Amino acid sequence: MNPRLQQLRQLGQSLWLDNITRDLLDSGTLARYIDDYGLTGLTSNPTIFDEAIGNSSAYDAAIRGPKAKGLDAEALFLELALDDLRRAADLFHPAHDASGGVDGWVSMELSPLIASDTASSIEAAARIHRQAARDNLYIKIPGTPEGVPAIEESIFNGVPINVTLLFSAAQYQAVAEAYMRGIERRLEAGRDPVVGSVASLFVSRWDKAIADKVPAELRNRLGIAIGQRTYRTYRDVLASSRWKALERAGARPQRLLWASTSTKDPSAPDTLYLSALAAPDTIDTVPEKTLKAFADHGEVQGPMRSDGGDCESTLARFGQAGIDIDALATQLQQDGAEAFVKSWRELMKRITDKAAQVSPA
Repeated sequence: MNPRLQQLRQLGQSLWLDNITRDLLDSGTLARYIDDYGLTGLTSNPTIFDEAIGNSSAYDAAIRGPKAKGLDAEALFLELALDDLRRAADLFHPAHDASGGVDGWVSMELSPLIASDTASSIEAAARIHRQAARDNLYIKIPGTPEGVPAIEESIFNGVPINVTLLFSAAQYQAVAEAYMRGIERRLEAGRDPVVGSVASLFVSRWDKAIADKVPAELRNRLGIAIGQRTYRTYRDVLASSRWKALERAGARPQRLLWASTSTKDPSAPDTLYLSALAAPDTIDTVPEKTLKAFADHGEVQGPMRSDGGDCESTLARFGQAGIDIDALATQLQQDGAEAFVKSWRELMKRITDKAAQVSPA
């Protein structure tokens, strides 16, 4: 395994790939990444699948195959995506078994068109997880105000959840409490308290959003400070008497996951976020380009301090520069939800066009 990435693993951080394509699977590249880079999971989203399906012929046979007949674009996408994710889940199952179910996960996104419909999200999460037929597959639900009750109910139903689109410690706190409520309700109902979940904090989008609005010395520092604050909240949750009671009953923590970890500013180090977010009991999901960059020249600065380090003084400087952190967190989450809808619609069009292109006349 690559020695630079091994440092992150030894520190207690899991490395997941932020990508999946059929070519990665068919070529054996994902299996090689697992061996060479120590990957123990991956995440997917509509944009990833849009690019994979549109820029490759690897899906053409499945699109014109018998399973595709009579399916609308969404149903066909689900078949294509789950075929890939089942194969990936099987590759990661040794890590899942070795960690007792803590690691070795893959993730499938719900349609963002139902994100504001709590009942539909709950139903779809359970249905897609059954259809996937893999115990190491998360269903992704956004941690929006509408998503929080769907997260709680899905956890109560025993559906593993990757909470996506989190941008602040307060948003993380809300979904951590939803997770604990779901587990508490399971215990009250006499059910197994072990239901997997991660909470995904998006990092680099903070710095992209304010890049031209702050002095040069503050550029590329906001996302990391938000990460430090959220990590402090995460450690506080795990130290709380409420969580300790659940842990004694057999529950497992909802792990904190760093998402959006590629550097957007070409003048900043390409391993900026991986180096800064090295923290025990977390996951870093990494694009291929960033993963390879860290394997080549990354340096571990951590471990991240559990008390948040200097995050509050750094965040205060952004406040003095006119950045309303709370308002921006809300805006970033709303913008992210809208971007998911846009990506989803582009994906559905891509699949429709592709089906028309490859189907026999």
